[in-house]
Amino acid sequence: MLDIASQQPEPFRLNTDKPISLAVLAMGGQGGGVLSDWIVALAESCGWCAQSTSVPGVAQRTGATIYYIEMLPAKDGLAPVLSLMPSPGDVDIVLAAEWMEAGRSMLRGLVTPEKTVLIASTHRSFAVVEKTQPGDGIGDPVAVTDAAGVAAKRTLSFDMEALAAKHGSVISATMFGALAGADVLPFPREAFEKVIAAGGKGIAPSLNAFAAGLDRAQAKTAPELLSRTRPKRFEPLPDSAGHPALDALVARIRKEFPPGVHPMLFAGVKRLVDFQDPAYAEEYLDRLVGILALDEEAGGAARNYALTDKAAKHVAVAMAYDDVIVVADLKTRAKRFQRVRDEVLAEPDQLVYTTEYMHPRAEEIIGLLPAGVGGWIERRPRIVAGIDRLFNKGRRVQTGTVRWFLALYFVSALRRFRRGTLRHRHERAHLDAWLDLARRQVGHYDLAVQIVAARRLVKGYSDTHARGLSKYDRVISAVPKLSARDDGADWLRRLVQAALLDENGVALDGALKTVETL
Repeated sequence: MLDIASQQPEPFRLNTDKPISLAVLAMGGQGGGVLSDWIVALAESCGWCAQSTSVPGVAQRTGATIYYIEMLPAKDGLAPVLSLMPSPGDVDIVLAAEWMEAGRSMLRGLVTPEKTVLIASTHRSFAVVEKTQPGDGIGDPVAVTDAAGVAAKRTLSFDMEALAAKHGSVISATMFGALAGADVLPFPREAFEKVIAAGGKGIAPSLNAFAAGLDRAQAKTAPELLSRTRPKRFEPLPDSAGHPALDALVARIRKEFPPGVHPMLFAGVKRLVDFQDPAYAEEYLDRLVGILALDEEAGGAARNYALTDKAAKHVAVAMAYDDVIVVADLKTRAKRFQRVRDEVLAEPDQLVYTTEYMHPRAEEIIGLLPAGVGGWIERRPRIVAGIDRLFNKGRRVQTGTVRWFLALYFVSALRRFRRGTLRHRHERAHLDAWLDLARRQVGHYDLAVQIVAARRLVKGYSDTHARGLSKYDRVISAVPKLSARDDGADWLRRLVQAALLDENGVALDGALKTVETL
């Protein structure tokens, strides 16, 4: 007979002492997996037992992947019991590779005041829900700062992304250094560095970024002051722009406009020269001279020329509209290719291809045509439908290939003919009607300023432009009713804010119904 008992392994006991637990929250491309592997290798190199698991997010789209690590020193040769996933209220160290991910870790209950050390980078990688908001959908970093002061036992935070980029590495190396500098693990610095050196790739940059992160974590410096919006910095008006045509524009700004609006006007001129040419920027200043005269007549000097300053911004944006030509131009610029290479840390001998998704509609194609031809086609729905069937298809385009680069470069070269296109005719007509409306309401100064500001609803191209234009038209339709009210400017501002709350304009519909009852 087979002696079953003799075939069974010898019984053993598991070590049930409490392990050290770490949660790493990182998005795709931030090296969360590498950091997790380093932490496990660190523990094992020091004779500890360690285990890591991961719960995938949707990476760059809607959330981070959570890597969970538990470690425990071996005791009497007995294997420890380690968990496969974090438990709220029972995590010792949380490392977040982005500031809003630090906030999400608190919402998940991974950060607790009695236990958790929070190590987080203060930089932002905006989530899809933030980018797709028609208005300002960016989360408030100050709210995360306030929450961390309450939720965590200790918080160590600084811009680890910028520090890593400075040393030609990725954020995982800086975070590993911050972990070492936080002095929360019982391992010497040399053990951390040996783990990095054993990786075999990018050792020198990683070690430099590690050292920078460690030094920053141990430095006695004041915490970074975060704000919801970045401060806007406008270049001062220079004495010379280095080119006769540009110098003439600078001289005109200095001579014909009050100093308070110089920075915004200079920003507008730079944008329009880049968009078209110096003559186009001259046309911009011609429009602003007329607005300034109207502003002065309405007593704008006492209001710091608010109408002129607002127009300086929005007229420049309206004149530098997004069409197919400018999209092609931006996608074929050398500095864009270099920026992509820098973002992915490509070596000089590595090839990098960028795949773009393009979905042109018939309106974009017809808008490229000469105004007369395009207008003739636009009035014939059957031809428009045929063009739409031909071009309205999603395409994945590799701009680094000869074929697609030359195709886009050719489209960008149409810039010299832009003033004669149908799209330019439409944009100019809309611009004239918009400014005429503001001029007619200048007696109600604040309302005129808000009419100018309402142009911010029109942005982008293709479907985005169409939706924005529709919202703008609906908001402006309320001006006749609001012009008779003392608080008309406040109501128009509220309508614009409502239009920016959602893509489909549901909030705007409700706000317009409220205005109808006034």
